[in-house]
Amino acid sequence: MTVDAHFHVWRQDDLPWLTGPMQPRIFGPYEAIRRDYPIHEYLADIAGSGVDRAVYVQANWPVDRAEDEAEWIEGQIVETGWPHGIVAYADMTAEDVRPALDRLMRFPHLRGIRQQFHWHAVPEYRFASDPDLCCDPRVQRNIGRLAEYGLVFDLQVFAGQMDGAAELAAACPDVTFVLQHAGMLEDTSEPGRAAWRDAMAQLAARPNVVSKLSGFGTFQHRLDPELIAWLTTETVTLFGAERCLWGSNFPIEKLWTGYDALIAAHRAAAGGLSAAERQAIFNDTACRVYRLT
Repeated sequence: MTVDAHFHVWRQDDLPWLTGPMQPRIFGPYEAIRRDYPIHEYLADIAGSGVDRAVYVQANWPVDRAEDEAEWIEGQIVETGWPHGIVAYADMTAEDVRPALDRLMRFPHLRGIRQQFHWHAVPEYRFASDPDLCCDPRVQRNIGRLAEYGLVFDLQVFAGQMDGAAELAAACPDVTFVLQHAGMLEDTSEPGRAAWRDAMAQLAARPNVVSKLSGFGTFQHRLDPELIAWLTTETVTLFGAERCLWGSNFPIEKLWTGYDALIAAHRAAAGGLSAAERQAIFNDTACRVYRLT
C-alpha cells in the first residue's frame, strides 16, 4: 500500500494565481497547469502506481474562501471516495483561530492545517510577508490550540527560518508538525546543502516534527533522481524513516514529469532502506500522522 501524502486538485476559477496575468511562483512557469485539475484526472495519473490513499493539501484559494475549499474537497470525497484526508487553511496570525477551526471541524476528513510561512530574500521564492512568523507569540498560541482539535500543522519554511521553526515546535509540544518538501532546499551548492543539513538537524531534534519527502523538483524544474536520492538519504538519516512520509505534490510536478516516473524515482531513492523503513515512508507514517484508515 502507498499513500500520497501531498497533492492538490483545483478548479481554475477558484484560484487567483491561475487566472489573470501570470504571477511568479517558486516552481517557475506554469502555463500547462493554468486549468482545472479535477480529481478524475488525478486518479488517472495515479492509475497503476500502487497508491491507494491520498491527502489533499490546501491550494491557496482566497483566504476568505478557506471553508469553501474544504467543503468542495469533502464533496469530492463523497462523490469519488478520494482523497482520504484534508489539510485546510486557517489564519494562525488571527487573534484567536478557534472560531475558524470550529467551522472547519464540520468536515469529517479534516486532518490538519497549512499556512505557508516560507520567506526568502529572493522575491520569487517568498510567500509570507514576515520571515519570523514562527516566533510570533500569537502564531505559537494559535498553532498550540490545534492539539485540542487533534489536527496537525503542515509547516513550510526555508532553511534560514528553521531556528524559528524549531522554537515553534518546542512551544507546541502536543502538536505534530509536518515539514513541507523536506525544508525546500533551493541552494544545491555544497555550502547550501551544508546549511540546509544543519538547519534540518534543529527540527529533527524536535520529536513532534516529521518531514515530507515531496516537491523535490520545485527549484530544479525537472525530475532529478540524484537529488531525490540525496535528499531522501539525508532526511531519513536525520529524522528516521518513522518520521518521514512521501508525497507527490501533483499536479505541480506534472509540469516536468509524469506520476509513474516521479514515484519510481522516490522508490529507487529509498531502495537501500529496509522493507520496514520503506513501509514507513510510503505508508505507515502518513497513516499515523493524518489518521488515515
